[in-house]
Amino acid sequence: MKKLIIAPHSDDEVLGVGGTALRAIAEKCDVYVCIVTVGTEPIFSTEKISELRKESIKCHKNMGIKGTYYLDYPAAMLEVIPRHELNSSILQVILEVKPDEIYFPHWGDMQRDHQLVAEASMVALRPKYDHVVRHIYAYETLSETGWNIPNLQNEFVPNVYVDISEYLAGKIEAMKLYDSQLGSFPAARSVEAMEALARYRGATIGVSAAEAFELVREII
Repeated sequence: MKKLIIAPHSDDEVLGVGGTALRAIAEKCDVYVCIVTVGTEPIFSTEKISELRKESIKCHKNMGIKGTYYLDYPAAMLEVIPRHELNSSILQVILEVKPDEIYFPHWGDMQRDHQLVAEASMVALRPKYDHVVRHIYAYETLSETGWNIPNLQNEFVPNVYVDISEYLAGKIEAMKLYDSQLGSFPAARSVEAMEALARYRGATIGVSAAEAFELVREII
């Protein structure tokens, strides 16, 4: 089975789907990642941009990710990219990988990049192309999911859970390779916050640790 994780920024893939990815790899699935944006000057320094890319490459290698696509659109400026261009770029990755499952960020996240990636992913996932993805999930991202203006449309309402009890430690180790993105608790992007969310999601279904998703579409 092939799985594709679409991440607006480097590290979102680990925060949202890291444990599920490690479990899938252990079960002999091929896991691919598409990182949509990259930092650009003057918002981000050249040093920080280079550091984050190196962290991403090392993290994916250590996890056993089959392949990574870097689209390199400008981070925190994704709205300046024509919609048709972003839609097409994501579609081309999907058509090349031909995944059975796709994970993309929750549409109601605070960060506009997350919203635009979710929208573009859904356009690319219309069931009219040569390859139709059968399972589509939205994931939550610490520091983005749940921080938007509260309303029912923005709320993350999980209905699919993956038991990552055996893979939580590996997820945390993977995130530690994104050292430039980690903060100290109570920062949302901290080891303690990651573990707390995984334990909470696990307790919801009676296991030690879990990741939660919204089922967007399933074709049986």
